[in-house]
Amino acid sequence: MRTAEINRETSETKISLTLGLDGPVDYDIHTGVGFLDHMLTGFARHGGFSLRVACAGDTWVDDHHTTEDVGICLGDAFAQALGDMRGINRFGHSILPMDEALMLAAVDLSGRGMLCWDVTLPTEKVGSFDTELVKEFWTAFARRAGCTLHLRQLAGENSHHMIEGLFKAAARSLRQAVALTGTNEIPSTKGMLV
Repeated sequence: MRTAEINRETSETKISLTLGLDGPVDYDIHTGVGFLDHMLTGFARHGGFSLRVACAGDTWVDDHHTTEDVGICLGDAFAQALGDMRGINRFGHSILPMDEALMLAAVDLSGRGMLCWDVTLPTEKVGSFDTELVKEFWTAFARRAGCTLHLRQLAGENSHHMIEGLFKAAARSLRQAVALTGTNEIPSTKGMLV
C-alpha cells in the first residue's frame, strides 16, 4: 500500500494528514475551514483516495495559513507515498463539468513542481471563504508534490461550481497519474524524474 503520514506544526497551523493512494475510499477531514473540508471530501471521493486531515489553524486571522499549509501537507503526502515513482502512469488529465462550469486539469508527476493557472473566479468569496486561496492551495500542492499541474477554466459563471470542478478534475487526473502500470520502471527516458 502506498501511504503517507505528514505532521506539520508552525506558529500558524498544526496539521496531521494521512493519505492512501490505493484506497479504500474514506475520508475524515476537519481543517476548521468548512469550504475547504467540502472540497477535500470531493477530492478524496473522486480520486479514490483515503484522506484524513486534522488542522488547528489561526482562522481568527483568516483562512490563508490553514488553506496553504494543508496544500503543503497534501503535496508532501503525495511525494512521500509515491517514493521514486517506479511503475506509475505519471500523466493524467480530466475535463469535468460541474453544472455550467467546465474545468480542465492535467498533471505530470515529473518531479518538477509548477502550477499553470488559467482560471478567473467571478467572486471574491464563496460564503466566508476567499476564492483567491484556491490558487494558493494548488500552488503549494504542486510545489511540494513535485508535479506540473495545469488548471484551466473552459466555462463557468458560479465560483462554487468552478472551484468544486477544479478539485474533482484534479483528483481524477491524479488518480490516473498515480495508477500502477505493472512495471517497475521509472516513467522517464532519463531514468529519473526531476
